Amino acid sequence: MLVALAIVAIALGAVTRAIGALATDTDSARLRLLALWSADNALSAIRIPMAWPAVGRTTFDCPQGPYRFVCRQTVTALSSPLVRQVAVSVYPSASSGSVLAEVVTVVQNEARH
Repeated sequence: MLVALAIVAIALGAVTRAIGALATDTDSARLRLLALWSADNALSAIRIPMAWPAVGRTTFDCPQGPYRFVCRQTVTALSSPLVRQVAVSVYPSASSGSVLAEVVTVVQNEARH
């Protein structure tokens, strides 16, 4: 009987660890999804008004729900003067080096097209 109780205790411990890992993975997936929405919002702020972004790098707050993300936008000139590449990376904070999400697109200069 004592052996059976020990086996049940070990099994319950394993189940508890698995549930804890699953909860952590779910939180991480939620955080990355919200970061992706922040990046998409930043790109939409360029696409919707058909703005022609200046070449360079900018950093700005891009909160999503309870999270205070920081976005870093990099605009690069391409070989054609009619298009530019825009990359938005989302970080958990200004001092963080870990990227939660990154979105890259190409925008067209509507005024010259």
